[in-house]
Amino acid sequence: MSTRTKWVLDPTHSEILFKVKHLMITNVKGEFRDFSAVLETVGNDFSRAAVEVIIAATSVFTNNNDRDNHLRSADFFDVEHNQKLSFRGTSFIKLDDENYRLEGLLSIKGVEKEIVLDVEFGGINKDPWGNEKAGFSLSGKINRKDWGLNWNAALETGGVLVSDEVKISAEVQFVKQA
Repeated sequence: MSTRTKWVLDPTHSEILFKVKHLMITNVKGEFRDFSAVLETVGNDFSRAAVEVIIAATSVFTNNNDRDNHLRSADFFDVEHNQKLSFRGTSFIKLDDENYRLEGLLSIKGVEKEIVLDVEFGGINKDPWGNEKAGFSLSGKINRKDWGLNWNAALETGGVLVSDEVKISAEVQFVKQA
């Protein structure tokens, strides 16, 4: 029987970011500042790893208080009734030594849909205190309307204020648990 290894997110060396096209001409970026994640592997083999992520919806930050409050409202995340977003991996497939494909279920506002993320494995290294760490870069995109995040405004010149496509990226570092 293979021993399961638990890896816990190091939040001080991790970030979850998103970008959305605004006015159809530029991207506006944001982040979630409060999240946790756990990987369970067989030893240091990340293929077929179990992945669980919890994100505090209230922690959305775009460097603009009015926009952040709008994102927390019922038009978007509805944090009064939905405190968290979650992701549960259903498949973590090794493509080559550095690349994986992560499939899983993203839950926002009670709606759960499958997404696919590209994952680049940065490697494993020990920090100065002897902790074994693993690093990953993730990227993907979703259509926000799939989760009922439908608010928008038409522009008088045609088009819409906020695109449906949301680009997701993350830099995450995990600490191997003894």
